[in-house]
Amino acid sequence: MKIVKPKFYKNFKCIAGDCPDSCCQGWEVDADRDSLEYYNTLPDSLEIKQRIDRVLSYDEFGNTIFTLAAKKRCPFLNSENLCDMHIAIGGEHTPYTCRTFPRFIYDFGATREIGVSFSCPVASDMMYNLDEFDFEQELNDELPTLNDIDAQTYYTLFKARNTAYSIAKNRNLTVSDRLVELLHFAQKIQSELGEYDEGGDSIGFFDVFKNPELINPEWEQRVDNHDEKAVSNSRANENIIMYFLYKYFMQAVYDLDVISKVKMAVVGVLVNTYFGEDSWGVHLWSKETEHSQYNMDRYKKLLKYADCLSVQSLINRIS
Repeated sequence: MKIVKPKFYKNFKCIAGDCPDSCCQGWEVDADRDSLEYYNTLPDSLEIKQRIDRVLSYDEFGNTIFTLAAKKRCPFLNSENLCDMHIAIGGEHTPYTCRTFPRFIYDFGATREIGVSFSCPVASDMMYNLDEFDFEQELNDELPTLNDIDAQTYYTLFKARNTAYSIAKNRNLTVSDRLVELLHFAQKIQSELGEYDEGGDSIGFFDVFKNPELINPEWEQRVDNHDEKAVSNSRANENIIMYFLYKYFMQAVYDLDVISKVKMAVVGVLVNTYFGEDSWGVHLWSKETEHSQYNMDRYKKLLKYADCLSVQSLINRIS
C-alpha cells in the first residue's frame, strides 16, 4: 500500500498534560467495539474496570460513550490532565478515537492518506506556521483495502486535486484570487461529476458559525467579536487552503460533491480572517466543527444550501 502524508507529520507529538486545550475535555468519546470487547476481559476486581463500567452510557444515536465528568472532562482525565486508563492498561487499549486523535486516516484502495487536524492546538500551530505544505509517500506491505470506489472518478479527482494544489500555491496571485480560481475550477470539475444545486437557506453568514453544540465558550466569543476584513496574502492562509484540499477534496469520490469540498477551503480562510487570524482561532473552529458530528452534519448542509455560502456569494465576499 502507498502511504501519503504531509512532510511535517513525523514531527507531530502530543504534549499530553501540558496541552492548553486538552482533547480529553469538551466532547463525548465513543467506546468502539474492539475496546469494549477488551474491557469485558478485564477482572471485575480491577479498579479501572469498575470505573469503566460506572461511566458507560449511550448517546442519542445509540453509540456507547463514556459519561463526562464536571466541566465536560473525560472521566479518566486526572488532575494532571493525564489519562488514568492509559496509565492503567496502556494507550493501545484506550478507545480508537483517543489512540488516533488528532490524526485522520483515509483509505482509497491501494493508497492511504494520513494527516493531523487543526483541532489539536499543537498540530494547528505547526500547520499554521509552515513554510511549505508539502507531502511525501512510502510503500509498505499492506494489501489494498476493499472498496466500491469508481476508478474513473477517483482518477479524475486525483488529477483535479493536484491542479487545485497548484492553484493554492500560485504566489503570483493574491490569496483571494487563488480562492476565486479554485471555486471556478471546482465548478468545472463538478460539471463532469454531476449537477450541483445550491442555495435556499437564508441563514446569515456569521450565524453559520454559531454551532448548536458549543464545546468551548471562547469560540462563541470569537464569533461575536468578528472583524470583517479583507483576506491577507499570508502563508498561513495558503496552508489552510492546502489542509482542506488534502483532507476533504478526495472525499468527493463518495458523494460527487467537489464544490462543497473547495468551499471548505474558502471558508477556512475566512474563519482565519474574521475570527482572530491566529492558529488558536482555527483550532477552536476545528474542534467545534470538525470533531462534533452534530455540528459537522449541520455545516455540510449549510455549505451546499446556505445562500451566503453559494459560490457567487463567496466570490463576492473575498473579491
